Amino acid sequence: MAQAERQDSSCSGSRRMMSVKGKAIDHGVNFTNNAHLSRGVMSFRRDNLFGQIPAKRIIPQIPHLQAKGDPQIGFLLSKQWTLYSVTPLYKFSYEQLQSYSRQLSIFIVAEKQRKFVMEAEPDLAYKVTFSSLSALKMTEHEQESVLIQITQRSKVTTKDEGEKVVWAGWFCCTYRDDILETVMEDFTYLPLFFVYGAKGLSDLVETWLQQMFDCCCSPLQISPISLSWMAAMWSGCSMDSRTAETELTFSVPYTAYPLDISYSINPEDIKTLWDSIQRKEREVCQEEVELFMECLYNHFHRHFKIYLSATRLVKVSTPVACAHSTGKIKIFQAQHLIRVLFLLTELAVLKIQ
Repeated sequence: MAQAERQDSSCSGSRRMMSVKGKAIDHGVNFTNNAHLSRGVMSFRRDNLFGQIPAKRIIPQIPHLQAKGDPQIGFLLSKQWTLYSVTPLYKFSYEQLQSYSRQLSIFIVAEKQRKFVMEAEPDLAYKVTFSSLSALKMTEHEQESVLIQITQRSKVTTKDEGEKVVWAGWFCCTYRDDILETVMEDFTYLPLFFVYGAKGLSDLVETWLQQMFDCCCSPLQISPISLSWMAAMWSGCSMDSRTAETELTFSVPYTAYPLDISYSINPEDIKTLWDSIQRKEREVCQEEVELFMECLYNHFHRHFKIYLSATRLVKVSTPVACAHSTGKIKIFQAQHLIRVLFLLTELAVLKIQ
């Protein structure tokens, strides 16, 4: 039985909300959903759901990582990272990580002093640390991931207060080994860059990287097509426990004010739906993703009489990870970290090519 609640709004400052609870059957799956209409960032860009995309993607055969056994892996989880694609780094050397730490520290302090020379600012000390993320290396030929951390401690505070991580970023290339065959000598290919922290420090780090390694860093946005693949592939992951729902957020175009539609699905139900569609366990095809999204769209239309195909998918949240079209990503599970990185690295590589 459906229950609906509506609050009428006659001005742009009012709020609209609709909530429906019901059950339906698609491919033998019972759905129990809550859907809400809420305000948010609006996009006027219209995209077809499926355009030029890979016909299929292979799910990598890799061992599961455990966050408890490695503090570096734990550090990567549950933070909202911003994604960038990076061209190959010229003359980068893993043996020079300590030197890079010192050089970037000096660069940041110099830029900060120059910027605030006429302004009152506490006497702050920045320390940069480059380190390798060896736990993410899955094959012999794969480039080792690199973590950059910037800590800060005011010189007027006591030593007991310690240093605080104010910025972090990490490079990775979790992808097929054959991609390295196209990289020229003297170049290191780490196309995917995660950033967490203040934009001011991000800009300084980006400037230093481009000057030091003759590379180009550019924001990596995620298209509705790629978000659809993420919804299918990550909702279908086997989990030790499932407590979080899968939530899809759609931006409604051509409205008087920004409007989003949030569509939540029970995690067990959506996995059962995906399992009934996927033909091969280690392979995902475009047709399967299309059918998966079509089932969800039809179910939503059955209850709300709204065609989600006329909207734009802008966010996908699953028990594995949460991704936004603006390039924001939050990874929840170390168990499927490599699978997430594999897909994100492919998107970074495609943008560079």
